[in-house]
Amino acid sequence: MPESLVNRCKPLPAGSKLCILGAGFSGGRLAALAAALGIPVISTRRKPAPGSGHLTFDSASGQGPDPHQLEGVTHLLNTIPPDRDGNDPVLTTLGDQIKRWPLRWVGYLSTTGVYGNTDGAWVCENDLPQPSQERSRRRLACEQEWQASGLPLQILRLPGIYGPGRSPLAAVKAGTLQPVDKPGQMFCRIHVDDVAAAALHLMHCSAQGQHPEIVNVCDDEPAASVSVHRYAASLLNCELPQPKAFAEAEAGMSAMARSFWADNRRVSNRRLREDLGYELIHPTYRSGLAQCLAVETLRESGTASSQA
Repeated sequence: MPESLVNRCKPLPAGSKLCILGAGFSGGRLAALAAALGIPVISTRRKPAPGSGHLTFDSASGQGPDPHQLEGVTHLLNTIPPDRDGNDPVLTTLGDQIKRWPLRWVGYLSTTGVYGNTDGAWVCENDLPQPSQERSRRRLACEQEWQASGLPLQILRLPGIYGPGRSPLAAVKAGTLQPVDKPGQMFCRIHVDDVAAAALHLMHCSAQGQHPEIVNVCDDEPAASVSVHRYAASLLNCELPQPKAFAEAEAGMSAMARSFWADNRRVSNRRLREDLGYELIHPTYRSGLAQCLAVETLRESGTASSQA
């Protein structure tokens, strides 16, 4: 956990206990940050690795933590996606139990996909969700389930999440990335460190009476994917293949890939930054990709040293 990230964040008040349901890429980053700050934290995964410290929670198989392990939870973050029927697996299996916890803040990680396609126009939290993709409709249904729960809920709507080990850098370096150019198409993104730090910031804001129900957590600069890929190539001093026109590339895309290109929007983070005072660690993809490269290079040099 970078010292710079830990130093810019504050621990929760004494007596707090954080539970993260779904400690994957984003949830795991928040769990690590909380632990570094000395915050008592419980985290779950469907199949935790031995010795990882995560508890097992798999709604499909009915496996879950012992209720005694979850006593006293004051802050809860749910990162777990909807099930195949569009229901929220946490509320389905733990809903009654959760409502008995002394909760001060409940966060639900949703998606900016619920806004649907705006042909590149800006959207904010006050805009009516109009999801065009089935997966986004399922997310919106889960948002509404949580809203009806009566819990101190805050919905965090996120775009694509990237970070070390999960960015275009590897594909650019390997020469397997084929850039696609679709003029006017914009994508939004957020670095995983900002997901973790913003979630903690929102917990503190809520304690001070600032608790909007919905907050977009994204960076300052929506951008075309080809722009991001070109910058990644420049960091690596690699040649990027000539971008392929979307009309040509679409024919070879999977249905899932085509669905990502179907929505075009710019997502505003004004509520997060201006109303709630959060300062982004990585305001643009340029800062974020540079950090990814620095971390990945350090990891590779460490691996090489250990094998020498």
